[in-house]
Amino acid sequence: MLPWRSLPGAPTDPYAVWLSEIMLQQTTVAAVVPYYERFLKIYPTVRHLAEAPLDDVLSLWAGLGYYSRARNLHACARQIASLGSFPETVAGLQALPGIGAYTARAIASIAFSVPVVPVDGNVERIVARLFALDAPLPGVRRTLDARAATLNTESTARNAPSEFTQALFDLGAGICTPRRPGCLVCPWQDPCLAHKTGTPERFPVRAVKKPKPERYGTVFLLRDDRNAVWARRRPESGLLGGMTELPGTAWLDAPPEASTVDAAAPIEADWQEIGRIRHVFTHFSLQLTVLEARIGRFESLHNQAGFACPEETLTRQAFPSVMRKCLMLGPNGISG
Repeated sequence: MLPWRSLPGAPTDPYAVWLSEIMLQQTTVAAVVPYYERFLKIYPTVRHLAEAPLDDVLSLWAGLGYYSRARNLHACARQIASLGSFPETVAGLQALPGIGAYTARAIASIAFSVPVVPVDGNVERIVARLFALDAPLPGVRRTLDARAATLNTESTARNAPSEFTQALFDLGAGICTPRRPGCLVCPWQDPCLAHKTGTPERFPVRAVKKPKPERYGTVFLLRDDRNAVWARRRPESGLLGGMTELPGTAWLDAPPEASTVDAAAPIEADWQEIGRIRHVFTHFSLQLTVLEARIGRFESLHNQAGFACPEETLTRQAFPSVMRKCLMLGPNGISG
């Protein structure tokens, strides 16, 4: 059983539902489970999370991606702690930081038995197949939402909203799968229009994706004689906001010119290329060239925006995955 699911007859913890739903946004269950379990161990209640320093939350989140979720998670926890409890309505939940329409419906239905149908990727697939919707995503989403709202009109569904929502998720994850759906054991086989076509895998129809643009940059891995690393904080807003990074160039549409690389270096040194890494973000792919150098002490960098990370603290710093890939290069690379 998934760790955020309650046992039959046991009360549902809205904190567990909320935390899991935020983590599951555009992230697989397999990736989420270990992070979820670590979070609950360190922050067992919403108040524990609210009272934690943001840097600690970002560090614990590092590697899970989409880091604005962690910042919103912390802000939301503080607001809930101030309110004294979770709001129990969709509107009240959606007023909180980082909670959109889907997440608000999921928490409301699972934790508070509000009779609404949250529409995630699994439910989209179920609805698109039940009604054989030929229009491609994402344009058909409004129709999908309207059709999804009709799924729980039967009394058995409306009398047990929490169980119905979780059953829908399980149906999409285990039976109405993207490839080779198990139509023969599906409880909605008879009314399913896509099943009647003989090609249920064709639904939902998706628009052709445009190729992701490529971006390029250079980062500088500067170590001192104690193997500490020079790092800096990203701006609070924007991509990877507030996370820790290695100094480097801007991320450009073409590989940066030598003059651009030289201007971005934190110090004049014998920089040597130790490798290149590739990282895929939601809207673009990034290739970074990693240059490494060593100096005796970081005192000469006193006027630079940055700070020294002792070797033993590197794994606890809030480095995003793209920066961890850079740090793993070379003979002194960190692991994980």
